Amino acid sequence: MPESNLHRLSELGQSVWLDYLSRTLLHSGKLSGMMENDAVVGVTSNPTIFQKAIAEGDAYDDQLRELLEETDDPKEIFIGLSRDDVVEACDLMRPVWDRGGGQDGYISWEVDPSLAFDRDATIAEAKRLHELGDRPNLHVKIPATKPCLGAIEEMIALGRNINVTLIFSLQRHAEVIEAYIRGLERLVESGGDPTKVASVASFFVSRVDTEGDKRLEAIGTPEALALRGKLAIANAKLAYRLYGEKFSGERWERLAAKGASAQRCLWASTSTKNPDYRDVIYVEQLIGPDTVNTMPEDTIRAFQDHGEVAETLTQGVDEAERVLAQIAEVGVDYDDVVETLEREGVEKFADSFTELLDGISGKRRELVSASS
Repeated sequence: MPESNLHRLSELGQSVWLDYLSRTLLHSGKLSGMMENDAVVGVTSNPTIFQKAIAEGDAYDDQLRELLEETDDPKEIFIGLSRDDVVEACDLMRPVWDRGGGQDGYISWEVDPSLAFDRDATIAEAKRLHELGDRPNLHVKIPATKPCLGAIEEMIALGRNINVTLIFSLQRHAEVIEAYIRGLERLVESGGDPTKVASVASFFVSRVDTEGDKRLEAIGTPEALALRGKLAIANAKLAYRLYGEKFSGERWERLAAKGASAQRCLWASTSTKNPDYRDVIYVEQLIGPDTVNTMPEDTIRAFQDHGEVAETLTQGVDEAERVLAQIAEVGVDYDDVVETLEREGVEKFADSFTELLDGISGKRRELVSASS
């Protein structure tokens, strides 16, 4: 098989994950094809993606009829439907997980986003999803809200794999890393095995430019307009530098000596929202070792066609610092940008989850009506 752009990217140490999961993707053989042809070694999912998958077509109808005999709770029905997809995908990716010693081959399943500000409820649901999934290559996704930092620590301390999602700020990224390290320390203290635990920190990218550009355009000065399209990449490069700083030194080395793995940066929201920007900018500018880029299929196709492969993540870090300083100088409040994005991100996922449950209720009514 000829070496593709994404295979070359993988050789530089960045793992390619796909950002959606559906039954059609699995049963058509498309995912297995992308594993071979596009170097895909993991899959993430979220309520928005599952909502679209379940709403479109009839791929879930037979199982839905079976579940309706057991419950009419739309959330329980969703968990039943999504569990089968997640488990099947985990089994498909298991050889990747085995070959790589547990670095890749993960499938992500998200905690109900309406619980994003409830630590204890998030812990309870994360435990439940891990028990229902029951696969070593399952990641449960927990949002990086302030209340959920404790949930992240607790789940790591229990030896569970966690994908920390909706990270926008450098400060919150630092807090997520601290929660991860504290969780590992507690795990080791209790006699647990840190070699069995894997985590990624999902740092959202393109949405930062969407919000930042809106504010820069509102200011409208030449200095402000010149900064459009620069904040997201600068933010991610500084996040990677932070990763390097936190996963080094005596404290980390004690855990690494026991087999603990660093919590890799995962670049999420890497499709280009602004048509004026290069369609693969959030891939090309963030290529570096020990990272993950979770891409939508359109971005995968675009990068395979015309992506440029080079190690870029550690380049221009001083310039990234200057961009954040310049953003402040022209009047954009970085802290408010990232706080807004976190709040809106949680709201969007929660709204999608509500829409998903409404869609399941609608499907249920259709099936009941058709059978009566």
